[in-house]
Amino acid sequence: MKISIITVSYNSAATIRDTIESVLSQSYKNIEYIVVDGASKDSTMAIVNEYSDRIAKIVSEPDKGIYDAMNKGIALATGDVVGILNSDDFFEGNDVIDSVVKTFDSSPESQLVFGDIVFVNADDLNTVTRFYGAGHFRPWKLRFGWMPPHPATFVRTDAYKAIGPYSVEYKISADYEMFVRLLLVHKFKFARLEKVLVRMRAGGVSTSGVRSSLHLNKEIVQACRRNGVYTNILMVLSKIPFKLFEYIRRPKGYVQ
Repeated sequence: MKISIITVSYNSAATIRDTIESVLSQSYKNIEYIVVDGASKDSTMAIVNEYSDRIAKIVSEPDKGIYDAMNKGIALATGDVVGILNSDDFFEGNDVIDSVVKTFDSSPESQLVFGDIVFVNADDLNTVTRFYGAGHFRPWKLRFGWMPPHPATFVRTDAYKAIGPYSVEYKISADYEMFVRLLLVHKFKFARLEKVLVRMRAGGVSTSGVRSSLHLNKEIVQACRRNGVYTNILMVLSKIPFKLFEYIRRPKGYVQ
């Protein structure tokens, strides 16, 4: 099984080396690595080009945002399965892709595999600040704003071909809208990998304050309605008390 990993970046010089090295250090070797940069103005591309002999495809050009960059990467991908690892995230260990492949092999009817993520302090990558698990997820929960952890989700290329690209109409929630199409509209089967796959630095666009949260939830309602799925803002906001537990819970073996 060939796995395409896509990293999208923009002015990511401070973090992208960790991302690249976490991909290149994977024990599973049949990986096609693709980097799509939005014409960074810092030294991001200088760092990327240090690894050019080990990165299958590199693109650096203006884009219409992060989801447009993801679409470019998916269009370039030739693997059986696609995973997206953003430029401030990194894999939890060198066996992540091996575990993903084994899960697909043991669940051949599944079009998606997803695991868990942890958020870490940007200044101390060993300090876990939040656990975002997929153990509780069921597709019907999308109507209440729940979704699997997107950075820990791997999708068969054929599924992307069947449903089309990420919508660039959404600033924050195109990944959520993609899950609505995958799991509620097309009802693709999925498999759960009970394992932390990715560490994310806290402070991304979807986790950066009250205004961002409000915009996120409005986009969630819009994404459901445009796909013929009923929800409303009160249903979506009902998840907030439960989301607070993510700051308390820790996966097994994590003590921070």
